[in-house]
Formats: sequence, C-alpha cells, structure tokens
Amino acid sequence: MSSTPRKRAERKSPAERRIEIAAAARTLALGEGLAAVTLRAVAARAGVTPALVAHYQPSMDALIAETFDAIVAVEIEEVGALVAEQSTPPERLSALIGTLLDGSREDVTVVWVEAWALGRRNESLAASVRHRMDAWQSVIVGVIDDGVESGDFEPVDAAAAAWQLLGMIDGLNAQALVRWDGAGRRDALTTRSVEGLLGLRPGVLQVEPVET
Repeated sequence: MSSTPRKRAERKSPAERRIEIAAAARTLALGEGLAAVTLRAVAARAGVTPALVAHYQPSMDALIAETFDAIVAVEIEEVGALVAEQSTPPERLSALIGTLLDGSREDVTVVWVEAWALGRRNESLAASVRHRMDAWQSVIVGVIDDGVESGDFEPVDAAAAAWQLLGMIDGLNAQALVRWDGAGRRDALTTRSVEGLLGLRPGVLQVEPVET
C-alpha cells in the first residue's frame, strides 16, 4: 500500500527563523492578546515545532517583552508622524488625543493592559513597558513645550502634565475594553481636563477623527 510522502519543512537560515517566530508572536499578540504568546501557540502560528521555537527563543519572557516592544514602537512611530503633520501645538495635541481615543487601536490597548499585569512577574517585559511609557511621555512633553514656547499654552510642568494625560488616556481606553457606558465621551472628558491643565479656554482642543 502506498502512502503520500511527508513534505519536508523548508530549510531557512537562523535569521529567517527568528524573524518568522517574531512575526508569529506579534500576530498572536495583536489578535488574541499578549497572554496568548505561548511556546505552542507561536509554534503553531509559525508552522514549526515547539522545540524549534525554543531553540531560537529559549526564554518566552524575553520573546513576550520583544513582542510588546515591537508593537508599541510601531504605535509611537505612527502616532508621532500623524501629530507632526499638524501645524500648531493645539492641533498637534488634538490629533494625539483623537487618534489614541478613537477606538481604532484597541488591539494595542489590549497589549498594553496585559503588559502592565504580566510585567509584575516578567522583569524583561516590565523594563520594556517602562521604556515605552517614557517614550510616550517624551512625545507629549515635546508638544506641550512647543505650545508653551509659542504662547498657546500656559507655562506648566510639562513632564507632570504629560503623565497626567497619559494616565487619562490609558485609563479611559482600558475602561472601553469592557464597553464602559462612558466610552463614547472619552474625547470630551479628556479635552476638557487638558484644557484646564494647560490654561486653555474651553473648546480650543478640537478632536476630529484622524486617518490611520
């Protein structure tokens, strides 16, 4: 009785395998959350054996941290580019708030929320989370500093104001994941608070949908 010969797995270089495994981990994290990045799940997504994944990524903690870092790096780059396209500091701040609260990045929000929880027991992930939170703060500090210099914003502690804004955005986005009934008012809640924080008259920050 004849049998169908098993197709051999394509031979790839170590660099190609690492790229393939990293891509599988990112796809899992964005589709199912960071907690879904397990040895078996990554292997299944990449179409390889768990042993092969373990060979190229012996530490799952490190792979999870690298996956988080890669996803958030793209987020910061994309939003930074959108913000940079705006002409004035108020417009840049409005664009930043709008794109982070419009619900289009819910997959990344899930990654952030799980990273804060998983980072309690994964120091590599915790370090990456701290690094990317600092990077986000720097983006916002830059916008606020520009606004103070141009006279659009009142003189403030830009670093503290940036942390406050990040806290509001993160909290509101996390609440929206469970369909909190105030999720639709996130833009208004945030802009009113930020206008008061920066000494702006009500209505200066106009949040509109931003193309991503």
